[in-house]
Amino acid sequence: QVQLVESGGGLVQAGGSLRLSCAASGRAFSTYAMGWFRQDPGKEREFVAAIDRSGGTTYYADSVKGRFTISRDNAKNTVYLQMNSLKPEDTAVYYCAARWTSTWVVTAQEREYHFWGQGTQVTVSS
Repeated sequence: QVQLVESGGGLVQAGGSLRLSCAASGRAFSTYAMGWFRQDPGKEREFVAAIDRSGGTTYYADSVKGRFTISRDNAKNTVYLQMNSLKPEDTAVYYCAARWTSTWVVTAQEREYHFWGQGTQVTVSS
């Protein structure tokens, strides 16, 4: 089992940057692939980015490619989401998720993730 706690959300103007962090507790963080998802009220939760167990493979939604960067530090049990050139449409609650896996596969499928954080609000003003 792993517990996930997100931080780093807030209010930022369009064009600005934020870095989200997701701290994981529990053992064997390096056996989990990690993902970031987001949800705006009234909309379905959507995939943002994913990273494999070692950090060697990443995958992004088209809407954030080139603006967002996912990374991880297994020594600190933390995954990050660096968000640059933010747009008002990036406004949402951002969730990190963990997926136990013995492979190097990354996935955007929400149902593949086993553990979720409580979310952190990101608001981008125009």
